Amino acid sequence: MIASKKYRQTVIGLNQPWTLIASEHGISQLLFPPHLASMAGLKKDVTDAEQLIEDRGLFAQFGIIELLEQYFEGIPVSFDKVPLDAEGTPFQQSVWRALSQIPHGETWTYKQLADTIGKPSAIRAVGTAIGRNPLPIVLPCHRVVGSNGTLTGFRGGLQMKKDILALEGVTHMEFAGHERFQF
Repeated sequence: MIASKKYRQTVIGLNQPWTLIASEHGISQLLFPPHLASMAGLKKDVTDAEQLIEDRGLFAQFGIIELLEQYFEGIPVSFDKVPLDAEGTPFQQSVWRALSQIPHGETWTYKQLADTIGKPSAIRAVGTAIGRNPLPIVLPCHRVVGSNGTLTGFRGGLQMKKDILALEGVTHMEFAGHERFQF
């Protein structure tokens, strides 16, 4: 199998650089600021900058740069028309598609998401799939909260989750658990 070329582009959000990765088919990853990339459990060949081609034009063609810039300015946007090329199991894909149904400025519980995909008893599996979401913000995993309405697990840390939700006007959320439970 011939490996497709991978492209990268950086955008600034929450005063930090976020790295987009894509193929010719669509956006495949949005990486948190560099100091968190190693936590993401990504393959070395994907995070090795020497193997990624910088091409702002491809990302502009997909429309993702302008949308992310607007999003980080606090403007509600829809990523529905952005082509995606994220790899995952069929179950993960179903969870990630369901994430895109959560409206801007709202939160759902893990149970609501499990119910949405028709797997009401798969709450933990849904949480695991959310933790593997390669496209945070685009597929808004930050909008998923604990059943008691508090902020729980987030790969970038609970403070980052709180900051992202604040961009959407959700400011009443409190932390639950310990920061070490990031995923």
